[in-house]
Amino acid sequence: MQSYPIHELERLTGVKAHTIRIWEKRYGLVEPDRTVTNRRIYNGDQVRKLLNVVTLLSKGYKISKIAELSETQLHEEVQTDKTRWQGETIYVGYINDLVKAMISFDEAGFEKIFSTASTRFGVYEAMIKVVYPFLSKIGVLWTVDKADPMQEHFATSVIKRKLMVAIDGLEQGTTIVNKKFLLFLPEGELHEIGLLFANYIIRSKGYQTLYLGQNVPDSHLEEFVKLLKPDYMLLFYIASRTKEQVNAHIAELSKMSQHTQVLVTGNFELFDTEGKKLPNVRFLEGAQQLLEIIE
Repeated sequence: MQSYPIHELERLTGVKAHTIRIWEKRYGLVEPDRTVTNRRIYNGDQVRKLLNVVTLLSKGYKISKIAELSETQLHEEVQTDKTRWQGETIYVGYINDLVKAMISFDEAGFEKIFSTASTRFGVYEAMIKVVYPFLSKIGVLWTVDKADPMQEHFATSVIKRKLMVAIDGLEQGTTIVNKKFLLFLPEGELHEIGLLFANYIIRSKGYQTLYLGQNVPDSHLEEFVKLLKPDYMLLFYIASRTKEQVNAHIAELSKMSQHTQVLVTGNFELFDTEGKKLPNVRFLEGAQQLLEIIE
């Protein structure tokens, strides 16, 4: 069984390590094992229990009352009908359910949670309010500077597959706007969820998309632009290049695509948005700004 040090538990649950220690001492919520150097380690069952605790806290429960619940009662309270939950609590429950399914490698459960959220809120809101916060919580939204654990690969693979299904589910022949978007990730960029979500948004609004996917070689871009003549080019930068490399690359794209609006998003720490203004480049801070362009 996989074990988690307290800093990983903090990341997955959103609860500070200091608070977790207090809960252990005061309420006995979990009893971690210890390494030979006396460091706390937690198993998957303990992670899932603390995620349930966090979900109930978001519903307004007091920690002292939660501590009085048995394991069965805690599970039953979390599984109550989510349609009765209010405000941000609704999303917290789904986010924590995704984390629990991920650490258990529960593919059927993960897919069911994603589908239930998408049916209830629509794909757009489910992505913004549930999936993106989930990805941020597990640390893969903007991070590629370490090898992702198998659980994170598992989760992102399922999300990509569900987005592809949602894209395929859009009605065929719904292109109503005579403008084309070229979507791709530059050479070395592999995190495709944001690009797939952008593809879904754009196609759902009736625009044509030309989807090239991840890791598109720089040597091919100019050829693609000349051949496809897109009205817009949308790409993500995450962390595969330095800030200097990213902004030099953006300048090159601007020059080769003078009749194309270049839409850039991703990790804003990499962008020189206050530097030289490029007339056909626009930086997008989120999906809402993309919607403003196409609506």
